[in-house]
Amino acid sequence: MKIAFLGTSEFAVPALQALVDAGHDVVAVYSRAPKPAGRGQQERKTPVHRLADALGLPVRTPKTLRTNEEAAAFEALDLDAAVVVSYGHILTRPFLEAPILGCINIHGSLLPRWRGAAPIHRAILAGDAETGVTTMRMDEGLDTGPMLLAERTPISAADTAESVHDRLAALGATLIVSTLDGLMRRSIDPTPQPEQGVTYAHKLGKEEGVLDWRQPAAELERKVRAFHPWPGTSFTFDGEQIKVLGAALALAGGAPGTVSVARDGFPVVACGIGGLRLLKLQRPGKAAQAADAFLRGFALPAGTVLPSPDVVSLPQTRPR
Repeated sequence: MKIAFLGTSEFAVPALQALVDAGHDVVAVYSRAPKPAGRGQQERKTPVHRLADALGLPVRTPKTLRTNEEAAAFEALDLDAAVVVSYGHILTRPFLEAPILGCINIHGSLLPRWRGAAPIHRAILAGDAETGVTTMRMDEGLDTGPMLLAERTPISAADTAESVHDRLAALGATLIVSTLDGLMRRSIDPTPQPEQGVTYAHKLGKEEGVLDWRQPAAELERKVRAFHPWPGTSFTFDGEQIKVLGAALALAGGAPGTVSVARDGFPVVACGIGGLRLLKLQRPGKAAQAADAFLRGFALPAGTVLPSPDVVSLPQTRPR
């Protein structure tokens, strides 16, 4: 098929590679424009842009798609289909209607659950037993288009956003090849998304990563995993913001935020329900350490009561 690929982040990289490997004719790659990054503030290309360069594919980086000129240039590609994965720009109607088979999106959830910007993080945070990827034909709504194919994967107690992200990126790459094959063979019937079961995965904010000890320990343990590696979770003590890079559930007593130290030297913090055993911590500008070694160089005495944030965390879901 003659296709365009629209993507930006690492999540989209396996899909682009899979489409090229499958023999599709990728005539254009669209990605976000390079941005200054690092100490030298040199312009850095997106992961998709870098792969496209390595594959010798032409790359376009428009700052917006909301112009007649961009719409006309896209239509002139005369596409069979366009594949959109974690792109970052909203596609207007002229873009959606230009390819013969439409614009096909890979979304990192089992739609209609977790429409929106952060489906992987919200699935872990909510304690979902499974997640997956869904391919859909895009419309003008937010992840509301008819579904094509889906693939499921369990979420384990050890999964972080990073591990689920990598697994779903690989699943999505396989699924998009199968989806395009099915569309060519007319063996896939687009299925409208059901009205029931819709949830919205709102964008992550750094403020959500501050641990509120008044919440149940089970929720905080999921948050540590859901927000790894970004935006991360933390608490403040003695004027320093301490990152929590690993945690587990534990028994604990006392008011929320009360610290105790287990026999093996690992700290446990009492929560609204249960306790959170801190496994890996990091001070600003320092290397991450196992929490027992951390305490040997940073005083966090038993009986200390860690503060909770003044603002309650944002809700996990928003009504449809």
